[in-house]
Amino acid sequence: MAFRIFRLMLTVVLVALAAWMVVFDGISGIGNIRAGADFSAGALLKPVMYIVGGLLVAAACWWGLWSKSALRRGLENICAIPELLRKLLFTLALLCIYRIGFHVPLAGLDQDKVASFMTQQSEGVFGTAIQYFGLFTGGSLQQSTLFGLGIMPYITASIIFQLLATVVPALEKLQKEGPAGYKKIQEYTRYATVFLCIIQAIVWMKIMMGGQGDPLVYPEYAGSILIYVMGVAGLTAGTLFLMWLGEQIDEYGIGNGISLIIMAGIVARLPWAIFKLGATANLSLSAIGSSSETGPEKVLFLMFAFVFVVAGVILITQGQRRIPTQHAKHTRGRRVYGGNRQYLPLRVNHGGVMPIIFASSLMIFPNAIAKVIHNWLHNDFSRILSEAFSRDSYIYAVIYIGMIFFFSYFWTTVQFRPKEMADQLRDAGAFIPGLRPGKRTADYLERVMERITYCGAGFLAVIAVIPMFVAAQLKIDWTIAQFLGGTGLLICVSVALDLVQRIEANLVMRNYGGFLGGSTRIKGPQG
Repeated sequence: MAFRIFRLMLTVVLVALAAWMVVFDGISGIGNIRAGADFSAGALLKPVMYIVGGLLVAAACWWGLWSKSALRRGLENICAIPELLRKLLFTLALLCIYRIGFHVPLAGLDQDKVASFMTQQSEGVFGTAIQYFGLFTGGSLQQSTLFGLGIMPYITASIIFQLLATVVPALEKLQKEGPAGYKKIQEYTRYATVFLCIIQAIVWMKIMMGGQGDPLVYPEYAGSILIYVMGVAGLTAGTLFLMWLGEQIDEYGIGNGISLIIMAGIVARLPWAIFKLGATANLSLSAIGSSSETGPEKVLFLMFAFVFVVAGVILITQGQRRIPTQHAKHTRGRRVYGGNRQYLPLRVNHGGVMPIIFASSLMIFPNAIAKVIHNWLHNDFSRILSEAFSRDSYIYAVIYIGMIFFFSYFWTTVQFRPKEMADQLRDAGAFIPGLRPGKRTADYLERVMERITYCGAGFLAVIAVIPMFVAAQLKIDWTIAQFLGGTGLLICVSVALDLVQRIEANLVMRNYGGFLGGSTRIKGPQG
């Protein structure tokens, strides 16, 4: 019954969306073109895209809800489990709340002035930093909304305490205390998040109140301390509310709350990137080989990059090196226990997307410093330095790749503890065949992780360089290339895989078939 209601409601929404795209945007757009007698490829592209998009929505609706597909069987099984259905609806409701708050502007700011300021800064260092910030945080300082800072202050605080736990004995002791110690570290993380939010909000409101030129507030509020304080309080409260939403999803929903918030922000920007590509593309044969226009071959390359990134992310995220382990036999009375063979899964991409985030964030500073030096000196050396650290230069790409490899190994070193893992195997009565428990096992695990981390870091480097190559060599807008073949897509696919694995685990645990049908399940890092 629940699935029937869900299917009926979703079908109505999807059919209405498909009809709107086909009739009002597609057919009416072609009618307007006929009235203006403009049948060029550029004019026809947008309505044709709407018609094709509407037909794809209708086909997806039929395939996922009405045909005898594995997806429909998976949705039926989800609706048959009230607890899982409640978790999914709860998660979806909180994400909707996040998207509503995403569009609530800060008090006193003139959004027209803010939009004009961001348009002027879009090609500079400041605009690049804001684009990176919005991509990885789930926020948007380009609109100066309540959730402008996003979730990045909380992520930064969490990373700081993870790193401190490896060098501060008191935090390391708290980590080993279990749930009680984890709650204490979470409390410290929240306090650090408030501090970081206040610092970042003060800097941003300083810019909005005229720190970079004309104030971006309404004239009657220029120089107002009240607006300044309200802006700082609003940005801080917005980030803390997002932190609370993420924790509620972790506890009562399904999936990683912080990752889902970031993914929701990226997914919301994907249609904009697609339509921007459609508006700037020229599919006529005369555009082939043009350096200034987005011709058919460039669109095909973006499509190939999209498929390559999705397939590659699935392969690397699911990829693991399985280390065989043997459990010792225990004789109790007349019975013999243990002795079975299992395996220890080591993830190929242990660092996830964090190395790219760290490298991208730090690479903003050399570019900014080089441009400041060039504006100050105006000589050949400063010009060469500025060109060397520009985003489309070879030196920038090499340094960027090197930093990705560095942070991949750094993050793996912080997260992966071969000595502790070897001790846990020894305490559990397990060992790796051919290796003595203890130091030799730890050295072997560390050597294997170093080798597979090299492969994972190489893949992350390829993913990170694709948008730079597309933007520089094919003259395609960086924002389009970033969403359709780079880090944004990497984050979305990784988080979606984690969510599907969690749903699959709930279904299999209750003897329901998953999305792949039958008893088949997605094989993730958990084995």
